[in-house]
Amino acid sequence: MQIIETTEAFKALIQNIKSSTPNYKDPLAFGICRVDLGQLNLDKTLQATYPVINWNENFGSAAIFIKALSEQGIEVDFTQDEVVCTINLAFLKNCLNAFTPYSDEAYGDAHKNIQVVSALYNKIVESGSLEGEFKVTFIFNDAACQSVEATYLKLYAMSQAKVQLRSINLNGAFGALPNVAWSNGTPIELDYLREFEIELKLANEYPHIDFVDKFPRFLQHIIPADNTRILDTSKVRFGAQLAAGTTVMPGASYINFNAGTTGSVMVEGRISSSAIVGAGSDVGGGASILGVLSGTDGNPISIGKNTLLGANSTCGIPLGDGCIIDAGLPILEGTKVAVKAQELAKIKEVNKDLAISGEVFKAKELAGLNGIHFRQNSQTGEITASRSTREIKLNADLH
Repeated sequence: MQIIETTEAFKALIQNIKSSTPNYKDPLAFGICRVDLGQLNLDKTLQATYPVINWNENFGSAAIFIKALSEQGIEVDFTQDEVVCTINLAFLKNCLNAFTPYSDEAYGDAHKNIQVVSALYNKIVESGSLEGEFKVTFIFNDAACQSVEATYLKLYAMSQAKVQLRSINLNGAFGALPNVAWSNGTPIELDYLREFEIELKLANEYPHIDFVDKFPRFLQHIIPADNTRILDTSKVRFGAQLAAGTTVMPGASYINFNAGTTGSVMVEGRISSSAIVGAGSDVGGGASILGVLSGTDGNPISIGKNTLLGANSTCGIPLGDGCIIDAGLPILEGTKVAVKAQELAKIKEVNKDLAISGEVFKAKELAGLNGIHFRQNSQTGEITASRSTREIKLNADLH
């Protein structure tokens, strides 16, 4: 591409690219990434790191990337759900030529793609080699994950809150991502370790393995908000989403991918994949929120605002705002719960559309309601539900 001198010429170039490229389609998401390749299989991507991702935005930059690939001899197939292409120095130079009108402007959100291209170009010029280490990824349809690069792009979108929890298709992620050994943030092929175990150990070069998994840890890729605290890196998986003000304590806490918080939350228990916890809530020490594969009959669980899950409790149903499950109490879909008539009347006062009657219910019949306190009679063992009279408040100094 020739050097573009003005913003008007840049806009005209974008229109020309879109109109002259057969079947052109704006991507749902795209970005340039650095990939970690296998130690034995150099064609195998183990991890993809994106300094910037674009989700349903910055379509002008996408058009430039697509045009630069075309001049590199690579034609993007817009009929595919995802496309991953290796980039070279010519690609970067062509992009910089097109971005010239914006090169002197401050790097705001709209120009971070330019910053990525410029920084990478300078890095390559200095080091003199690409060797397939950098790629550009496009997602055109929110379909099941196929490649490591596209899967990581989606996980970034989730963890950076570019998309809402449970709103995108992450089917196929476990199949797309290889199981690797992680050492100080670097993925290592397990086959490589098996192949060279003797030599590595005799040379005292066998790496310290932190964990073995398909997913890296959240903090390996994501910078959290200033008032978000994660006291143990192993407690949050990449692909989780943590709203500002969330505190994740060490011990029994854990937040899986495609799960997380929507506001300031204290997390001392487990938030399984697909579970969402609302602002002001407290997941007590050792408490568990079940995932869709853990006894919820495939129904994802949402916890409302200002709700308390007592220590070592188990939550298998959605809860509304201002609810409490007492410590050690399992509330599953089939759990029988007794509700006195006067308490049911009080519960109906804060759940206007509730139209149930009786004295004993399955817990799933109380799912999603506000202001319920689940407890167990210490003498009879009966599990009961009553109108909660306790206000759950987090310590503002901690969140």
